[in-house]
Amino acid sequence: MNYQETLQWMFSRLPMFQQKGREALNAKLDNIRAFAAVLGNPQTQFKSLHIAGTNGKGSSSSMLASVLQEAGYKVGLYTSPHLRDFRERVKIDGKEVPEAFVVDFIAKHKGFLEQQALSFFEMTVGLAFAYFAEEQVDIAVIEVGLGGRFDSTNIITPEVSLITNISFDHTDILGDTLAKIAYEKAGIIKPHTPVVISEYEAETAPVFEAKAKEIEAPITFANTITTDLKTDLQGNYQAKNIKGVLAVLQILMAQGWKISNTNIEEGLLHVVRNTHLLGRWQCLGERPTIICDTGHNEGGLQYVMTQLKEQTYQKLHIVVGFVKEKDVNKVLEYFPKEATYYFARPNIPRGLAVETLQEIATRKGLQGKAYASVGEALTAARSAASADDFIFVGGSTFVVAEVV
Repeated sequence: MNYQETLQWMFSRLPMFQQKGREALNAKLDNIRAFAAVLGNPQTQFKSLHIAGTNGKGSSSSMLASVLQEAGYKVGLYTSPHLRDFRERVKIDGKEVPEAFVVDFIAKHKGFLEQQALSFFEMTVGLAFAYFAEEQVDIAVIEVGLGGRFDSTNIITPEVSLITNISFDHTDILGDTLAKIAYEKAGIIKPHTPVVISEYEAETAPVFEAKAKEIEAPITFANTITTDLKTDLQGNYQAKNIKGVLAVLQILMAQGWKISNTNIEEGLLHVVRNTHLLGRWQCLGERPTIICDTGHNEGGLQYVMTQLKEQTYQKLHIVVGFVKEKDVNKVLEYFPKEATYYFARPNIPRGLAVETLQEIATRKGLQGKAYASVGEALTAARSAASADDFIFVGGSTFVVAEVV
């Protein structure tokens, strides 16, 4: 199989949460542990950081990787999902895993993957860990895919764990209260291993404190940090992510990692250059201004809509789509009524039917038209917008993936 055939096999044969939803989640670590054993337990052959959270974990992971790169370390970065190419998930010093490695890895282990019926995410985690071990990275920044406790990445023993924002997302799997969701995220906390909490609510802090106390893990709440450091990642919400990142870096430095203040400043200012992160308040065009953002749950969309209100424009146009399991009734409450809407369905099986979205939005007082695809919706918005207008594209990671 060539690279495209390999990807097609990975995506179509095995269940993937991003495509099918809950049926793809296997709430055990047995499969990934068995696969890791076959691979020679690569996760034990490099140092790591483990990042969980509802919002901010991708940005925080990329910030940490960027700073560590600036400090001269060889840094692996594992994130999900990808926007354009599968290889975005697995990088070393900002360079994506080679196509040849993906093809050879799957070909070599295809029999085991088929026999054990590993999920897409399990095989991808195994691939990332094997690649980082083979390339002998100094440290790998590992982002949790979903939850934490039963996430396939949760077989590592990191130097530090970081838990970012906790908000309502995947409630059918992680729980219907913030405390229940926090419990799943707290599953990445390891015995005697420092954990940083970058954001917390009155409902979630006791969950993290109880877990940390139970397994004697030193815990740091990063909200007390004051800093004027900036990042090239756009979005007001990055200010909170920076605090969590700084707390992790302070712990690493105390452990003996050589990281200077200059490394931190330069790393935060050059995240996009160093890691090629996409989709965080990303500018796609000017006159009219076109911005996309991958914020897709209640907490993330609140941040994004708050920032949208701070922009200056003549008219606002919003290209939006969601996945089926999203509580669209709730998240649409954060969207401005004065905008013109261009409704579309992201091109995945989980995509919410555009007719359903338009019906719900109309009941919420949001006016607009339905389009056959995200691309057609954006084209219509471009045609309708004047040079002084503002176009926002979002609602789902998969909507953004179709336009970046």
